[in-house]
Amino acid sequence: MSDRGFCFSFSCLVILASLCAAGWLVATGQAASVDGLFLLLTCLLIALAFGLYVMFMIRRAVEPIEASAAKPAKAPATASKAAPLVPAEKAE
Repeated sequence: MSDRGFCFSFSCLVILASLCAAGWLVATGQAASVDGLFLLLTCLLIALAFGLYVMFMIRRAVEPIEASAAKPAKAPATASKAAPLVPAEKAE
């Protein structure tokens, strides 16, 4: 397995574990205490951090595919000569 594949799998596992722990805290009522609330927020913050990393990895993996699909064809060269720039007259 490549490094990217391992990081993606590990990140998904951490997200799942954090969300399960947050759900457990809410289901058992432990989130009602101050300690439980901080633990719940910590679990959700870890899930968010790893979720952003997974989104970054997916977006980075899709970039080469989009770049090759959206590669424009070369425009034909035109031989027309551009008109010279004429300074604007001053209005008095």
